[in-house]
Amino acid sequence: MAELKVRIRRQIKAAHRTFRELRMIAKGLLSTDHPIQVHIIPMRRCNLSCAYCNEYDDFSDPVPLEEMYRRIDKLAALGTTLITISGGETLLHPQLDEIIHRIHSHGIMSGLITNGYLLTPQRIQQLNAAGLDHLQISIDNVKPDDVSKKSLKVLDKKLQWLREHAEFHVNINSVIGAGVKEQWDAVAIGKRAVELGFTSTVGIIHDGTGQLRPLDKEAQTVFAEMKKLGKHSYARFNQFQDNIALGRPNDWRCRAGARYLYICENGLVHYCSQQRGYPGTPLADYTTADIRREFLSEKSCAPNCTISCVHQTSLVDFWRAPQTLASPLKFELPAQAELVQIAVPSEDRNKESVMAD
Repeated sequence: MAELKVRIRRQIKAAHRTFRELRMIAKGLLSTDHPIQVHIIPMRRCNLSCAYCNEYDDFSDPVPLEEMYRRIDKLAALGTTLITISGGETLLHPQLDEIIHRIHSHGIMSGLITNGYLLTPQRIQQLNAAGLDHLQISIDNVKPDDVSKKSLKVLDKKLQWLREHAEFHVNINSVIGAGVKEQWDAVAIGKRAVELGFTSTVGIIHDGTGQLRPLDKEAQTVFAEMKKLGKHSYARFNQFQDNIALGRPNDWRCRAGARYLYICENGLVHYCSQQRGYPGTPLADYTTADIRREFLSEKSCAPNCTISCVHQTSLVDFWRAPQTLASPLKFELPAQAELVQIAVPSEDRNKESVMAD
């Protein structure tokens, strides 16, 4: 009986979530003067130290709750429709549930990116109560190695708890590419995610040069297998993703700074996690005029972009407003980066959208 109640609540919330996502898309089509998706950082510190990651430290304090409230309220005033909480390790923030609830209170959709280590049945139920809409866990390998401890072997029990208790959408992300020891682990992780009823994505990691270059033959084969898993997804593989895998640049209009914002722990607005520093404006001072300027600003890093959430968010505007303003900043490609994600839907959740990076 308890399991039936959870299933019913999950179905009701999924239907409501789909309605809100459609409303979010409609709002994005009707107006270009608001952010669609924002990544916000309440905690830079992480309990792990994955070798490829450049978005964490081991000493930072959490952003105070009242300051997080001010930032969320400001984003609501700008008309934001989705806020994804990222880090660092988000579950280390002692008042994370209050942050999620504040987002929910504004009618904004909420996402959470975590390594999953701190999940327990009780913690999952607390996230349900806070009103979380989407959760993503990144799993890098089947067994832990010296590059990453985020392994399926360690986290599988956490995934089973999520399957049993979570009332929010769950996505599992894996990786292929340079620096990954076992490329086929991505397929095993994707299949396990689908088996548990979750969606799955895979990102491509390049080496320290930061340049787009083709996947090797083995990784290309894995990429093809993941495409087969994702063959029913509406968000599945497009030319952008194929070009990334082949090391080719893309011709598109990046709307970072307008439709997508990255808010660091210091409360500054950046294009994305890999282009921190511009515009570098305090969120408190960000206005609709800034959004309109960046909407029309051409980004010189766009052809070699490695940030899937920015690309996906910008897709809603691909057909309009040619970018006529030049960005004043000469960009450098990131040292290491996770690239566009490949969506792999589950059988019972294949209409869910994947909102996290």
